[in-house]
Amino acid sequence: MILNELAQGLRPVAEGVEWFEGLSEDDQRKVVHALVLFCGQDRACEEDVPESIARSGIRPTHTPAVMLTKWRFGMEALPAYELTKSFRLLVALFSIADTRRRTLYCAGGCGHAWHNLRDLPQDAT
Repeated sequence: MILNELAQGLRPVAEGVEWFEGLSEDDQRKVVHALVLFCGQDRACEEDVPESIARSGIRPTHTPAVMLTKWRFGMEALPAYELTKSFRLLVALFSIADTRRRTLYCAGGCGHAWHNLRDLPQDAT
């Protein structure tokens, strides 16, 4: 839920980073891996990379950005100090791909619960 809220701009990225950094390292790695899967499901493409790097606020020379520029994933295996950068970058990529998917394929409405977050009860998890 949090990842979809971040992708749709319903939750500030700073709040997402704070949540992410409060997780155990193992859980952070799981979240980074889940983001890679979400980006794939939303058909992220190599053309999205420059904007993802710009939106993420990380430098193009940081390891996760270099990996993404080469269309390499597996960021969950990076050293712990690279996980927050990977998270920020993948949230940006997910946001770009998900926005495009919602615009192109779900504009007339869809049954994806994650595209209708505002319609869910506030206590839904």
